[in-house]
Amino acid sequence: MTTVVRWAALAHPGPTPTLRTMTDAVPTELLADRLRRAGEHAAEQGTDVLFLTPGTDLRYLTGFDGSSHERLTCLVVPAAGHRAPPALVVPSLEAPGFTGVPLEALGIDLVTWTDGEDPYLLVSDLAGGPTRMSVDDDMAARHVLGLRGTFPDVPQALAGSVLRELRMRKDPTEIAALRAAGEAIDRVHARMGEWLRPGRTEAEVAADVTAAIVAEGHTEAAFVIVGSGPNGASPHHDVSERVIEAGDVVVVDIGGPLPGGYNSDCTRTYAVGREPDADVARTYAVLQEAQERAVAAVKPGVTAAEIDRAAREHIAAAGHGEHFIHRTGHGIGLDVHEEPYIVDGNDLVLTEGMAFSVEPGIYQSGRWGARIEDIVVVTAGGVERLNSNPRDLVVL
Repeated sequence: MTTVVRWAALAHPGPTPTLRTMTDAVPTELLADRLRRAGEHAAEQGTDVLFLTPGTDLRYLTGFDGSSHERLTCLVVPAAGHRAPPALVVPSLEAPGFTGVPLEALGIDLVTWTDGEDPYLLVSDLAGGPTRMSVDDDMAARHVLGLRGTFPDVPQALAGSVLRELRMRKDPTEIAALRAAGEAIDRVHARMGEWLRPGRTEAEVAADVTAAIVAEGHTEAAFVIVGSGPNGASPHHDVSERVIEAGDVVVVDIGGPLPGGYNSDCTRTYAVGREPDADVARTYAVLQEAQERAVAAVKPGVTAAEIDRAAREHIAAAGHGEHFIHRTGHGIGLDVHEEPYIVDGNDLVLTEGMAFSVEPGIYQSGRWGARIEDIVVVTAGGVERLNSNPRDLVVL
């Protein structure tokens, strides 16, 4: 049976309810502002309603951290100017899991449904006859098609085009969370000498690193790349049973979320057992200078493509252009990879609050690879690095 909970503050005009804090990282006042601005951006982009299922977009707007299942859970966000309030459609059996979400303070109606009802028709009633709708970028196909069947004549677009305008410009609370994540992952890299040594496998090193990531405050290790010797020439190598040898160059790319959901991501490259060969040292010096140039270029008013070029042109001039085979960076926040993307052709103008990686790499197939990655934030006067460990080729 459908149940609609409209909070007293909405049904009976009166004083605004006291806004509570959902977590230490996200004050409810901030969530309310994000929700309001999401409706405004939807109106500006000509969409009538946003449909958001569990994921980082829903967490960004409400503080709810959960996953999507075959039963529809969906936040319905009308564009600004529509009279209906936002509504969260939830299966009755899962409603208790939302008791910690400040729905009342956010002005969100809680609407529950039971097995046997059609939740898509319920959503249709709440949406109020839209002519254009936007669905969460990561919504499961079963729910996308369920909504399409209910709104067969309404064009669907991705909600990411609306929400990216909010999410890629971090507020001070988000920047503080990213700063804490950067400090935590720096502490792990600072201990790499405890684990990374000749005679151990990549997998053995990764197991120790994973435990350290959690011990330093992350809820999990979202990724641990230990690429030794020729494996380092594969940018997204995971780990293997390869035994690390003296003289290997090893790429270590690690990160994950803190309890508030904001992620770390940092790469350092190490030489194991002895000083690197002269050609390795020369090539690494090119990479280090490229990363420095790209970071130094970050400031309001430049484009994402210009940051990419600052690194890429230096690497190409040294004869390694064909060995730099990926973009220079990606945005970071509640997702490890999000907008803005620092890549050639992206003419997005950087503004204060944007946070992203700067991570050029040089990869020589069959031999070795290297990458240096820091998370940076665009400030009013330029750039702040959120990682501070040495960027030299550290010998362990």
